[in-house]
Parts: sequence; structure tokens; C-alpha cells
Amino acid sequence: MPQLPRLLERSLPAHAPHTLVERVLIPVTSSSPPGLQAALTQDPWSKSSKYALGWVYFSIILLVFTIAIHLYHWMSDRIRRATYKEEVAKSSATSSPDDNFEMANMPTNNSTHMFFPRHGPIPQQQQQQEEEETFLSFTPLNRLIALLRYFFYRPLPVWRIRPIQYLRIRKREISFPSPGVVFLVTAALIFVTLYCFVPQPLYYASIQFGSPPLAIRAGMLAVAMMPWIVALSMKANLVTLLTGIGHERLNVLHRWGGYICLFLSLVHTIPFYVTPVWDQGGLVLFKGYFRGQSYIYGTGIAALVPLIFLCVHSLPILRAWMYELFVALHVPVSIVFLGMLFWHCGNYLTSWNYLWATAAIWLTSYLVRLCFLNWTNPRRMSWLIGEEAALTILPENAVKVTIPSQVKWRPGQYVYLRMPGISVFENHPFTLASLCSEDFPSEYGEQYRDMVLVFRPFGGFTRKVLNAAIDNGPNHTYRAFIDGPYGGMRRELASFDTVVLFAGGSGITAIVSHLLDLIKKMRDSKAVTKQVHVIWALKRPETMEWFKEELRICREYAPPETVHCQFYITAAKRVGPNGFPFPPPSPSRPVSDLVHGKIDKAFHGIASKRNSALIRDEAGGDPEKERELRRENEDGISALPAPTFLPPPKKAHTRPNKPDKLTIPAVNTNLHNANNKSFDFGFPSTPTMLQKNLMRFAFLPTANKKTGWHTEYGRPDIPFMLKGLEREFGKRTCVFVCGPPSMRVDVQRCVASMQQKVWGGGENGRQEVYMHTENYAI
Repeated sequence: MPQLPRLLERSLPAHAPHTLVERVLIPVTSSSPPGLQAALTQDPWSKSSKYALGWVYFSIILLVFTIAIHLYHWMSDRIRRATYKEEVAKSSATSSPDDNFEMANMPTNNSTHMFFPRHGPIPQQQQQQEEEETFLSFTPLNRLIALLRYFFYRPLPVWRIRPIQYLRIRKREISFPSPGVVFLVTAALIFVTLYCFVPQPLYYASIQFGSPPLAIRAGMLAVAMMPWIVALSMKANLVTLLTGIGHERLNVLHRWGGYICLFLSLVHTIPFYVTPVWDQGGLVLFKGYFRGQSYIYGTGIAALVPLIFLCVHSLPILRAWMYELFVALHVPVSIVFLGMLFWHCGNYLTSWNYLWATAAIWLTSYLVRLCFLNWTNPRRMSWLIGEEAALTILPENAVKVTIPSQVKWRPGQYVYLRMPGISVFENHPFTLASLCSEDFPSEYGEQYRDMVLVFRPFGGFTRKVLNAAIDNGPNHTYRAFIDGPYGGMRRELASFDTVVLFAGGSGITAIVSHLLDLIKKMRDSKAVTKQVHVIWALKRPETMEWFKEELRICREYAPPETVHCQFYITAAKRVGPNGFPFPPPSPSRPVSDLVHGKIDKAFHGIASKRNSALIRDEAGGDPEKERELRRENEDGISALPAPTFLPPPKKAHTRPNKPDKLTIPAVNTNLHNANNKSFDFGFPSTPTMLQKNLMRFAFLPTANKKTGWHTEYGRPDIPFMLKGLEREFGKRTCVFVCGPPSMRVDVQRCVASMQQKVWGGGENGRQEVYMHTENYAI
């Protein structure tokens, strides 16, 4: 080996170029070392771009499979609704029969055949319907999908960490992603690991002959992942458009893709320290081709440090602990990371192709997002100044935000809300709890629809909104800037024969708009749905006041015997001795309130000037007409839904020092009257299961079996309930759940078990049991 340094110095050109062309295309002669010959014949560096293409092919295969499943469901749903609409039109056309038909007699009037031909056999409608169902669905594919759902719908167990007092560790629950996400991440991890370590060689005999092949493979795979990682993180992206999966669900793949990229980056880095460049004359060769670097691995370290920071501060524990800091730093650090990758890769092989693709996806997504902002359209009144919003305090300390807007949305979607008058930099997602339809017009005008957001404040931005509503009163309006709408269901509830909706607490906000839209389509004969079951578990009956009007519409306007609602009161009202105490006053924020007030007044001033200019143009110099238009404008502004200022209970996220006794107030009891005392059972503040069962029998539920609406005390037994409802399921059933983790876990287990009757060919020719879960936090 002492002759290798001389061979190395002899092979170095007098003026080493900045590229590695000579490094890659070294001619092999009889005097070349055996290690150099092996390096140029076994897995040469010039052909290492194929490893990046391997990841591209792997991702495209998964994407095409997902698109195919989405198109199959989309087409079958549309065909089912169109077929049903055609059947309704045909039946309405034959409602007045001609001479070939006669009216049914009294005994046969209760059958499904309303009219019979005078001559010939009775038509076989059941056989014709089964042939149409066979045409609309492909049974082997339905069974394959049901088999996959049987495994992927089952939730993974939750790890519970017990509290440790001396370490100040609180009780925590560690939940894993869905089995489908775990399967995809595991498959990707196995693929990249095998693609790095199976090809040989892993190292050369000496680093003089080139970088370790293992490092090159891992590096190219990591660079090839960048466009996919960024695409999965953007709110407006092509993957969502092709697959129908919202970006909030793709975000989990974005995070795990970043963790795999970190794994590949470490695999790319470690081999350079296993075979150090300063051994066996490698440092001389390195400095000949890479001049001007104080540290030989400086560019690699510069790219690795921001990647480690991005992965560590996105861990669920840290992200929840410092969410505002996470939102503020994640994008800027990602931009720095992409810039460091450009510097580190140096346009070797095809690395810059993937980095430029990453930058193009990033920029395109941000440009498309401009179409989702309510203040970027010059044709709208909200251009550059946002919308006007009103705040209403609801029972149980909830907040209702009403925003008359020209933005259109679908049921179940959500928006990001920013209110500069309350917090300039905070931007939070909220589910839309209203229906965008002509049946629900806004008092603002014909082109407006009331965008309603209902949430229970906990901390941060939501707590600031509640404090602003308390401090400023009900007659104050705010400027609201909306980003969205995003998300929503991939399927339409109107395509299923039976729909079961589960909600826990404030999870009802994700269901209300779906329920209203489904009832509207059922009334218009645009939905094949025959039965709708709503199960809402809430702590106290006052929560029903949030959507009292929506529930009234569902009860009065739904087709008869189609909608069944069950309400479960899981806790009794905790009434203090003096009634409902007001929450403690908000902390003094003179500087912050002054800044937010100035910003809000600035936007209000711009809106007022714009309205004045429009009025002057409309009046055309006529003073009388201008005064009349200004009076109409004042009436229009005051036509916002009048917010009510109710005395809220104690803050939902705090606990009183002395727990009040659990009491059940009598009907029509004035809670503010101290002389009117309710009966005290002597239960502790948190009732046991036995005590809840006693309450369940002591207070008979208000049930109405005829209409299917009833209320019970206690928690719903979801497995028992779904087992009973399963007997009435149609060929296609959708189970929708939005609630706490325990409710989601119970529903997932039951729906996963129901897949056996689909892929096993159970009774009633069941074709599909579909489940949709919503994030409880949004």
C-alpha cells in the first residue's frame, strides 16, 4: 500500500476541475489498483441516479393504486345516484296510470306493487334491481377492499404512561397512526433499507476510489423524497386533487416521510466516518477536487442540522407543547434546509432535478392557495380587508363565530381563521358547522352565506376569542381573514343506503352540515339513503342549545321515519350555590389590546371608505338617493345575526378548587334563584358507573318511539348499538364518527368486524361498510 499515494498523486491533474468528470471516467489500465477496477465496474458512481428513480417508481405505484380506488368509488356513487334519480322520475311519470293498469285493491295496497297489469305476469322488480346492483359494483373488488378494511380499520393499542410525581411526568397517552398509515410507512422503510443495503459493494477498498456506494444510494433516495414530502405538506396540492384525500390526512405521511428522509441522511453520513477521507491519502484527493472548504464535510453538516431540527420539533409531544413556535419556525427552517441541499448536492448526478421540482411544487402550491383566500379576489367586497364577523357566547362556554361570506364550501370542510383584532399572527383551523345552500340565505345579501364556526375554547387563540367576546360585548364586530375551505369527505353520504353518525361533545360540529345536506337531498329525491341514525354523546343537555335550530330542521323537514336521533347525557349539571358564575376577567393586556384595536379599526376604516365610494357612484350625484343608500347600508351592516351574551359557566379547561356536588336540576328551575334548591344525591363530583346507572333509572329518558328521537343518561354502548343497527343496514352503509379517542376506537373495531359479512358473502348481499373518521381537534 505505500505505492498508492504515489499512484494517487500521479493520477491527479495539474489543475483539478470543479466537476467530477475526470473522477468518474478514470480510464482502467493494467497498472490500475484492483480496488479502483472494482469501483468502476461494480455499481459505478455515474449510474447511481437509478436509486432515486427507484423511489419515484415506488411512489407512483402507490399513487396510481389510490387514484384507481378513488375513481371506482366516485363512478359507482355517481351511477347509483343517477340511477335512483331516474327511477324516481320514472315512478312519478307513472303515478297516473293509463288504461293498461288498474288500481290495487285494499289487501294488496300495502305491498310494494302499487299497480298491476290487466293481463300477463307481475313484473319481477326485485330481479331487475339485483341486475342493476351487479352492474354498478364489481363483487371481487368489493370483497378485496373489505378484506383490506378488515385489517386497516382496526385501531392500534394506545400506550398509557403513568404519572411520576418526582419526575413531574403527567399521565399521557401515546397513540399510533392508523394501521393503513403504519403499513405504508413500514413498506417505504423496508423498500429504502433493502435498496440501500442489498446491492453490493457497500464500501470500496479505499475512499481514494470514490465515495462509499452505500452513502451515495442513501443520499439519492433522500433527495428523491423531497418533492413528495413537500407535496404532502401543502394545503393545495396535486395529490389531494387526484386522490380526494385532504391535506390534513396526508400530513401524517408528510411527517413520517421526513423521518425516513432523516434515516437515509444518517445512512448517507455515517459511511464517510467509517472510512475517513483523511486516511490513505484521501484528503489530498478531496482537496484537489473540492477547494475553498474549511471543513471537508461542511456542506453535509449544514444540511443535516436543519433536517434534525425539523424532525425533532415536529414530534407530537413537542409540537403540542409549543404549537405556536412550531408554526412560526417550521416553514422558514424548511426553506433553509432546501437551500443547504442545493449547496451540498452541487448538481451532481440528477440531484438538482429533484430539488428544482421541490421548489416548483412549493411555489405552485402557494400560488394556488391565493385562490383559497377570501381577501385576494378583487371581485369580492372582502378584497384586502376580509369579512365582518360576529361573536356569540353559547352555553358551556362555547363560542360561535358567524361570518357572512361569498366563499363557497362543501359539508364537512374546514377553514383557517385569522382575526387581526384579536391576534395578528395566529391562524387556526375550525370545522364549518353550516350548510352553504340557497335554503339558508344570509341577511347580508343574496350572494352571501353565513359561515358558522362553533368551538369550545381551551387556550391560545380560542381563549383569546372568548376573552374578546366577554370584554367587547355582543355588539362588536371583527375583521376575519379566511384561508380555505379545505378537506371534506372523499365520498358523499347520499350514495349510501344507511348512514350512521357518531358525535362526541363538540364533534357534532363536523356532522351538522353533513346531516342538513343529506336531509335536503333526501327531500329532493337526490339521495339513495333510506335510514339515518345520529348518536350524540354530550356531557350536559345545555350543549344541545348550540344547534337547536338545526336539530329542529332535521326533525321537522326530514322524510318521515328516516332520521333517528339518540342523545346520551354522560354527566349532570354542576350548579354552584350562586348559579352560573362569570369567568374571571381576562388578564390586563394594555399594549396588546391597543395594537389589535388599531389594526381592527384600520380594516374597518378601509371597508367604510370603500362602501362610501360605492354609494357615491351608485347615487350619481343625487343627494336624496345617496342619503337613502347610506341608510340602507347602515341597516345592512346591522343585519348581522344578533349575538347573545349569556352568563357562561366556569372555564371548561379549569377545575374548581372545591368540587361542587353533583345535582340534577328540576324541570323549569331558575338556576339563578338561590332559594330554589335542587335535590342532592350526595354523589361526588365525578360519579361512578353505578351512580350513573342509578341516575339512568331514576330519571326516565324523554323517549318518542314513534319519531325515533330520545334522550338517555349514561354513555352509549357503541358495540351493542352497532350490532343492533346492523340488522337494518342496506347494501351500502357509511359510519361517520367524530369524537374522543375512546369513541373512535369502539367504532373502528365494530366496523372492522362488519367487513367479514362483505368479503365473506354475508346475508342481504351487503356490498360495502365504509367508515369515515374526523379529527376531534379540528
